[in-house]
Amino acid sequence: MKKQYLVAVGLVALIVIWMLMPRERVVDDRYEPDAEPRQVTAIADNNSASGNMADFTVRARRLSMDTFTQTVSVRGRTQATRLVNVRAETAGRVVATPVARGARVAAGDILCEIAMDTREADLQEAISRLEQTRLEYEGAQDLQRRNLQSQISVAQLKAAYDSAAAAVQRAELAVERTKVRSPFDGIMESRAVEVGDYMDMGGQCAAVMDDEPMLLVAQVPEQDVGKLELGSRVTGMLVTGERVQGELTYVSRAADNISRSYRIEVELEPSKAIRQGISTEVLIAANETRAHLVPPSSLTMDDEGLIGVKALNRDNQVEFHRVEIVGESTRIDNPGFWVSGLPEQVVVITLGQELVFPGQQVNANFDWASL
Repeated sequence: MKKQYLVAVGLVALIVIWMLMPRERVVDDRYEPDAEPRQVTAIADNNSASGNMADFTVRARRLSMDTFTQTVSVRGRTQATRLVNVRAETAGRVVATPVARGARVAAGDILCEIAMDTREADLQEAISRLEQTRLEYEGAQDLQRRNLQSQISVAQLKAAYDSAAAAVQRAELAVERTKVRSPFDGIMESRAVEVGDYMDMGGQCAAVMDDEPMLLVAQVPEQDVGKLELGSRVTGMLVTGERVQGELTYVSRAADNISRSYRIEVELEPSKAIRQGISTEVLIAANETRAHLVPPSSLTMDDEGLIGVKALNRDNQVEFHRVEIVGESTRIDNPGFWVSGLPEQVVVITLGQELVFPGQQVNANFDWASL
């Protein structure tokens, strides 16, 4: 036990001696004060710098005001003008489906044909009955003119004749309804029955799509719907890479209850076949305004944090103009931002604007204007 105490005391003594030993002080040179004080020159507001500051050269570009059309961009899809499920108006067994799926049809083309069964016999019976009642009615009229037939008898025969004529019309309609026809020109998108199937009254025969013209449909946010006008030009960028053009033909007056957005429809110009349901970026031409297209590098901020550009006046002095961004150009050959708040003609600094200040006189190099 005493040996353990001696070892512990020895370790504590060594630690104390190590802590009390003098050491050389290490000082980081980075935090040493300069041997000679630095000089700082302050320039008062509205005063230009003297000396060689006027020899500073910046890149600049001459810009003119142009008409900018604001664009509302939304996501949408292609859609056919009509997609109708064509249904049978009578029941029976399907005996023919003369149109293939995906084929183009004209209004009146037969899509499905139902078995005639007894309908033709019923029609022939109705025609025969009509002929009989016609002869009876005409004979009664002849007897009435010779005062040999009462008015009541003639009226009864007239009613029988009219009833027979109505029966013929019903029989002809039953025969006609055995042929299910396309209601308009289009494409037979799908067929719900095959030969041998039994169709009930109201059963679906086929789906016909009217693709002339095709539509673009989308939902526009409530903050942008006020910018739209019927007849505006619309460009659609399909995910397939195709570009289509059209005209805005419909803007909903009631918002969707969930998204609070408004449905729009664009009628596309005739073009090659476009499929329904393709995702599309819809670009709608909205309000027109006068603005400048400035390079992205020219935008800067003032001391208050407001966006603007630095420009040069006739004396090559720097001026700061606050601007408002009204749009963006994504063209590869001329990208930039459309801004308002600049004079009709302006010389904008495109490079070096962060190194100069308003009131400073500089040199402008227009040969370097393209970035």
